[in-house]
Amino acid sequence: MPTSPLLPPNWDLPEEIVNRLGRRAGRQRAMFADGHLLLILHRVPGEEHLERKSRFFWRSPEGIWSSSDLGPGVEAVQKHLNEYATAKDTYEDAMEAAHTAEGFFHVLEDLAPVLRSSRNLHAALQEARNLDKTDRDIISLRDQAYDVERAFDLLYTETKHAQELAVARRTEDLARASHAMSASAHRLNILAAFFFPVATLATIFGTNLQHGFEAMWAPGPFLLMVLLGLLTGLALKSWIAGKSKSSNGVVAKSYASRRW
Repeated sequence: MPTSPLLPPNWDLPEEIVNRLGRRAGRQRAMFADGHLLLILHRVPGEEHLERKSRFFWRSPEGIWSSSDLGPGVEAVQKHLNEYATAKDTYEDAMEAAHTAEGFFHVLEDLAPVLRSSRNLHAALQEARNLDKTDRDIISLRDQAYDVERAFDLLYTETKHAQELAVARRTEDLARASHAMSASAHRLNILAAFFFPVATLATIFGTNLQHGFEAMWAPGPFLLMVLLGLLTGLALKSWIAGKSKSSNGVVAKSYASRRW
């Protein structure tokens, strides 16, 4: 009787199946020969995403099921599927607990290999159904595997949408903060432009140079300097405000043209 180090030593499988097994279990799949059906399935992926732990299920021609570590009977395959259902509930709780884009990313990172494994699980049971169309237990297991795959697919999609929404909200918050900072800087520039001429004239005439206005018609020269500075500041303020409106109009038209 041919044997494989991957299988329990008391399993009596035909040589055609045993010879197809290598040193590692490989992908999830089904093998059928002489009424014997062998299922090679993967356990729910954990943190070690690169290494898959396999589990074997054998159905003899008499319809008796055995498993490598879950006991006898078709209930062993049911237990295997229930592990995926339990994992789905765990990831669903993790998704609901996540509130940031980074949190959703970590959930997606752990959920992706489980989703792939559930898809391959369904494909393996569908392959078993195609190889043996007389066993109704396989039909039931195949349908349950489809439900598991669909549940993980919906959960992954929902988590992905939640992540995209969190990123969009964060981007909108940053855009609002940037707009508020830009408006504050604009008001500061207007104030600086308004007082710049006064400060400049005060600096020039506040030096120790003799310009002849020190004692002439006091305080007329001082008041004239202040008035001239204020008028110049108002002119600069109007010019800067006009430039800002013009720039905003160009940006708005450009955005509208790209949108339509």
